[in-house]
Amino acid sequence: MDKLKQMESFVSVATRGSLTAAAHAEGVAPAIMGRRLDALEERLGVKLLVRTTRRISLTHEGSAFLEDCQRLLTDVANAEASVSAGGVKASGHLRITAPAGFGRRHVAPLIPKFRELHADVTISLNLSDRVVDIAGEGYDCAVRVGDMPDSSLVSVRMADNRRLCVATPDFLKRHGTPAQPQDLTRFDCLVLSSDASQTRGWAFSVPKEGVREVMHLRPSGPMDCSDGQVLHNWCLAGHGIAWRSSWEVEEEIAEGRLVTVLEDYAAPPNGIYAVFPQRKHLPLRVRLWVDFLKHHYGQPGFWQVRR
Repeated sequence: MDKLKQMESFVSVATRGSLTAAAHAEGVAPAIMGRRLDALEERLGVKLLVRTTRRISLTHEGSAFLEDCQRLLTDVANAEASVSAGGVKASGHLRITAPAGFGRRHVAPLIPKFRELHADVTISLNLSDRVVDIAGEGYDCAVRVGDMPDSSLVSVRMADNRRLCVATPDFLKRHGTPAQPQDLTRFDCLVLSSDASQTRGWAFSVPKEGVREVMHLRPSGPMDCSDGQVLHNWCLAGHGIAWRSSWEVEEEIAEGRLVTVLEDYAAPPNGIYAVFPQRKHLPLRVRLWVDFLKHHYGQPGFWQVRR
């Protein structure tokens, strides 16, 4: 049985959460999809999916393999497109959405450079901290930062994203420094308001029975906001401790304007992703845009502090 076909079937079932839905999308019987998954798991010697009569869920190994499969299948599609497209140039309108702060810094500056390479593509960029319904609102691609929930969307991991607890030296001098995550209940913390997308709170890596596991806390404080840039500004003004991405605060840390706290409890990095709807034939302009982002975000110097 073709290995790529097994991977395609696995991705389809994992993203749709149903053998029946995946089979319907491909026009085959659910039993055929089941046999492909069985063959894949047998070949790999590992369980990828937990299947019950009510739902399908990924194992830990399955989650990791899903990301690798999506990336591989995207690369295969891009390789085929680069040959089959021949001299065809990318054209049409590209609609992109990204988080406001990240988009201003790391998406918007790249769009003119992309158009220098593909002048026949026009681009609309939406910057919003809400989770945009890509398919429902007609977007071709989203850049998203953080953990990716299970969905029918295809995601390509482009870079790591580290989160840090930071405060000004003056704030820590006046209020002290938390020694462990639970100490944050005694401090003014600057948090996203409940209508923002950071639903699980702040993540920390804590020791438990000889291993480390991720723990989530929901600190509180006298001020919250739905805009991350406002929290950043409040933190710089000395109003509390904030939990921010390294790309937001690395310059202030290097200058000594902000100090990291609870570094020993920093959670493993999550990801920066390009996300797009599940499509059999992705437009060339979208494929080229995702490759363009991967290339730039993969450069070691891209994330360094800009002087």
